[in-house]
Amino acid sequence: MAAEGEGGMNMSHPAAEASAREVAPSSRLEEVLSAGRFAVTAEMASPDSSNPEDVLANIAPLVGHVDAINVTDGSGANAHIASLAASAIIARAGHTPVMQMTCRDRNRIAIQADLVGAAALGINTLLCLGGDDVKAGDHPDAKPVFDLDGTSLIKAARTLCDGQYLSGRKLTHPPRLFIGAPENPFMAPLEGRLEKLKARIEVGAQFVQTQFCFDIALLRQFMTRAVELGLDRRCSILVGVGPLASARTARWMRSNIPGVHIPDATIERMETSADPAAEGRRICVEMMQQIREVKGVAGVHIMAIRQERWIGELVQSSGVLGGRRAGAA
Repeated sequence: MAAEGEGGMNMSHPAAEASAREVAPSSRLEEVLSAGRFAVTAEMASPDSSNPEDVLANIAPLVGHVDAINVTDGSGANAHIASLAASAIIARAGHTPVMQMTCRDRNRIAIQADLVGAAALGINTLLCLGGDDVKAGDHPDAKPVFDLDGTSLIKAARTLCDGQYLSGRKLTHPPRLFIGAPENPFMAPLEGRLEKLKARIEVGAQFVQTQFCFDIALLRQFMTRAVELGLDRRCSILVGVGPLASARTARWMRSNIPGVHIPDATIERMETSADPAAEGRRICVEMMQQIREVKGVAGVHIMAIRQERWIGELVQSSGVLGGRRAGAA
């Protein structure tokens, strides 16, 4: 990085390169990252409802505490309100949605149409995902599509921004998208993960949101190499965090979610606590504070499944916003 501010935060950031190419950042999240501020995003629980008020109720605990709100796309291979529709409701309410899109349920025609449509509705921040296996959800007999994979979805979004469809046909008004991708720094081999991140950056990823981080040593190892390779200057890296509800939950996550590494000491701490859920929140706050000090990290992404009501407290207790108002550069 060209310069560093307090807490190890980089005051010159990869999103600034995108800003130089554009008249202005396409979303509030891109603006925050372009300004070199430590960003905070969080996931919304997608309702099983056609009432837009239910979307607004679900984002209420996040508003004022995060720079952008992730809207999942059929997470767990279960049907919920469409990510595009919920994102439009959030944008209309004056907040910044991160519209997640998976390759599981659409072919390239539908994907491109949805991306152009999203931009027309004022949705400019996108997270490109492969999608959970249909057998993981409550429609195991559904037919998965996977016409594109995560990397080719990023490339498709970048191609649209450059003014044409994948077929080569031109757009009269290209979308402006801030394109994101997932990353798992805690999955071996390390060099393989870095190569994957590099490949995603080269086809158009401007930010990444990682898997849950519970092991700061593993994160530092990944970020040290990412900084050495200059990847942090080309892409904003937001590290995933979340409060553990219990030692049992921690063990389940460690055993069943690829790339989630939870140290024994963390589980023991949960087990011996008189209030495990409160202890899980304290651990989350500590992780956020430590992550902010890791060179090259641009922010955190909070995944507080069924604990969204605590997000404001987590952000405020951690102090990661550094006194600024969420959503403001």
